[in-house]
Order: sequence, then structure tokens, then C-alpha cells
Amino acid sequence: MAVDFDTGYDREPYRTLCREYPDSSVYSYSYFRTEWGPIFHRGRLDGSAKILVIGQDPAQHENVVRRILVGAAGQRTQGFLAKLGIDTSYVMINTFLYSVYGQTSGTKLAGDPSIAAYRNQWLSALLSGNDIQCVIALGGLADGAWKAWQATADAGKWSPVYAHITHPTAPESSAAGNPAKLAAAFAALLANWNAGLNMLKPALKNPDAPRPLVPYGKRFRRDEIIDIPEGDVPAGLPAWMRGGDAWANRVGRSAVAKRATVVITVPSGVITS
Repeated sequence: MAVDFDTGYDREPYRTLCREYPDSSVYSYSYFRTEWGPIFHRGRLDGSAKILVIGQDPAQHENVVRRILVGAAGQRTQGFLAKLGIDTSYVMINTFLYSVYGQTSGTKLAGDPSIAAYRNQWLSALLSGNDIQCVIALGGLADGAWKAWQATADAGKWSPVYAHITHPTAPESSAAGNPAKLAAAFAALLANWNAGLNMLKPALKNPDAPRPLVPYGKRFRRDEIIDIPEGDVPAGLPAWMRGGDAWANRVGRSAVAKRATVVITVPSGVITS
């Protein structure tokens, strides 16, 4: 059986970017889970990316897989890209290199110049090394990251079509378990995503698989949530780590214990007798 995988950071400038990244002297331990290490990207680094996606920060699934946007947010984003006809020709980075610790930490550090300086190196490298036709920001922090890069000297060299869309897991974050609020939040998110699709679709000159644009309804359909492709993750990663089940959770009786502990559970049905 042949299984594809991401070969990693085997070319410049990505080798140097992964070698010379900011540590806890830049990303304060008080605001970021630097103990889990930096998570750099997901997607193509071979020059074939047509879309650049900017996310927010890695969570527990990403800490394990060592690629960004592999949990629920990533699978929903994968479905969004598929509606544009993009199955593999994308690259993704996050606003923050490390997982945010604390509800307001991301907002407090959004404009940190040292954090932005390293992120801007990635953005410039990706734009110079690919035919990026569209840029998508997932949420407000990602929008801020793109706008910070636009203030750099490099920004005038490229003019991709830009769409700032609602973060994929915003409904769960805003509804606080209230079913009516959750339904309304999903409807609002998908209306926002439909507007984004209508803006981006005409800008893509050569999608991977030309498809008619099918808009979202008021809730995600199952076929609109797509597993992470095997070619996006390191070699040997089990298939269930790319799928829809929430297999990683932070647990602990105290904030410190929860910060230090991620429990991984193989989903039901994977182990058969």
C-alpha cells in the first residue's frame, strides 16, 4: 500500500525559518504554551500553492500532528477550499507559532513586533515562492496578521484577492452550549463563508478540479467537512488522526496540569477484533 506524506522542511527558505524561530523569550510562557514547541505550517512548500490560508494558533491536535489546522477547524477549512476547486494547491500558516494560553492572550499579543517580524518572513517567503492568487484569513487575529504584513516593504510586490472570513469554530466558541445560539451562529458563519466563496471563486485562474460553486446551507453537511489529506502530514501518521473524531483533549484538575497533559484516545471502530 502506497501512502503519501509531507516530506517536511527540506528546502530553503523554510529550512532556515524552521531552524531560526522565536522561542519563549519572544512568546512569553505566561501567554503561550511554548512547552509544546512551534507548529509551522500545513500544505505545499513546493511552489504549487494557489491559496494561502492564515489561521490563528495551534491546539492540542496540532501539538501532536506537528501541522496546523488538522482538527475541526482544519477539516471545515478543507471543505471550504474544496468548494473553490482546491484540493491540494494551498499552504497554511498561523498568526501565532505556539498555542495561545488564556482567553485574552491572543488579543494582547496581536501586535507584538517580534512575533509579527518572524511571521512576516513566512508570508513573504510563501508569496515569493508560489503563484498565490488568493489569501484567506480565518478570524480577526488572522486578519490582523495579514494587515500587519501589508504594512511591510514586500507587500507591494503581490496583489492576491483577499477574503477575511469567520473562524471555522467561532459558533462553538460564541454559543457557550446554547443550542439556539449555536444554530444561529452556524447560519451566520456559513452566510459569511458563502460571501467569501463568491469573492474568491472568480479570482482562481486554474483550480485543481473545476467545480460549480455549491453554497452552504444553514448547517454543515457531512460532505462539507473533509479529512486532512495524507500528503499534508508527517510520514506514518495514522489515518484516524486526520479524521473527524476529536481524539485529543487537554485534561487535568488544575490549570497547570491541564496545560501539561494531552490525552490521546483512538476512536471507536479503529481497533477491531
